[in-house]
Amino acid sequence: MIEKPDARQGRKLVPMSQLTGLTAVVTGSSSGIGRAIALELATAGAAVLVHACRSHAAAAQVAQFIRDQGGQADVEMADVAQPEQAARLVERAWEWRGGVDIWVNNAGADTLTGDAGQWTFEHKLDALWQVDVGGTIRLSRLAGERMRAAGHGVILNVGWDQAESGMEGDSGQLFAATKGAVMAFTKSLARTLAPQVRVNCLAPGWIKTAWGDRATEYWQERACRESMLARWGTPEDVARMARFLASPDASFITGQIVAVNGGH
Repeated sequence: MIEKPDARQGRKLVPMSQLTGLTAVVTGSSSGIGRAIALELATAGAAVLVHACRSHAAAAQVAQFIRDQGGQADVEMADVAQPEQAARLVERAWEWRGGVDIWVNNAGADTLTGDAGQWTFEHKLDALWQVDVGGTIRLSRLAGERMRAAGHGVILNVGWDQAESGMEGDSGQLFAATKGAVMAFTKSLARTLAPQVRVNCLAPGWIKTAWGDRATEYWQERACRESMLARWGTPEDVARMARFLASPDASFITGQIVAVNGGH
C-alpha cells in the first residue's frame, strides 16, 4: 500500500486499504486534480493506470512514484477526443489486469493557461466540447458496457460547481455549457447502468491548480470569498472525495453530483 506524504503536516498519512485488489483508470492524471486522484486511489490500495494525452514524462513520473511506494501502476497515452484512441485506451486498460473496477474521467482541455488562454471563444469551445464532453461520454459508454457485463464497477466524471448557478464571462459560459453537459450525462448514464455500475460526478469549486497559482489578486480574493471555508480547495480535497465515492463506503450512492467547494 502507498504511504502518501502530507506536505502540510510534515508526516505520512496512515495507509488505507479500502481499494486493495481493485484496478483504477484515471484520465488526465499526469498533473493537477487527476494526479492527486491517482495517488489517492493508489494510497487506498488500487492499481492505477495513469493516462495522459501529451505529457508522457509527467505521467511516467506519477506511475513511478506509485511503484516506488510499493503500489502497482502503468502509463497509457491517448487523445480521448479521438474515438479510435479512446477505444484503444479502454481496450488497453482491460488487458492490463484483466478488468477495471474504477474509471475516473478527469481529462479536460486546458483553455486557461499557456497559449490556450489566448484562443478565440470558438476555439476554446471546440476543445472543451471534444475533450471534456465527447471524451467523457465516449469513455464512459465504452467502460460502462464492460463493467455492466462484469456485474460491477464505478465511474466518476468531473463537472463544475457553478455549472448550474452560472458565472459571468467567457469562461463561465464555456464551463457552464460543457461541464453542465457532463453533469446531465452522468445522471442518465447512472440510470442506464444501474444496478450493476455506480456513476457519480465530482463538481469541484475553486481548486488551486496551475491557473490558480498564477491568478491575479482579484481571483485569489474571490476564490476565498466565495467559499464558506474561506480558502482555495486543493487537488487533494477533490481526490479524497473521489476515493470515497469509488469505495464500498459509497455503495448506496449513484447518479449524484457531489460538490467539493468548501460550501458555496
